[in-house]
Amino acid sequence: MKTRKFEAAEKKRSGQCNCAQAVICTYCDKACISEDEALNIGNAFAAGMGNMEGTCGALVGAGVIVGLVNKDKAKSVKDMRQIISKFQERNGATQCKLLKGVDTKCVLRECPDCVADASEFLEEVINDE
Repeated sequence: MKTRKFEAAEKKRSGQCNCAQAVICTYCDKACISEDEALNIGNAFAAGMGNMEGTCGALVGAGVIVGLVNKDKAKSVKDMRQIISKFQERNGATQCKLLKGVDTKCVLRECPDCVADASEFLEEVINDE
């Protein structure tokens, strides 16, 4: 599969989607859901899970797609662990608040880049199918 990470990042950059929606919408065909369903699934994850206090929305979106594609709990957990580990290694955090530098004033990664990274690592696990 040709990478879609730039398409996902552009969905976020354009303001068309939050981070979770950008990932879910980009790969909705892989999950056999419509774009409208993808948008609705990702609605609650703007500004990360828990409104910047929790997990980056791009990672949440990747997790949604992993679960829908795999349809297998053990494989999904294994794949998500891999995605999170690579994301953490590249960006230094998985929590939206830390990535955005809310308390530190030091931005580790901009949202479109987080979306691209989560998409890249998602593609690695769903392309193994």
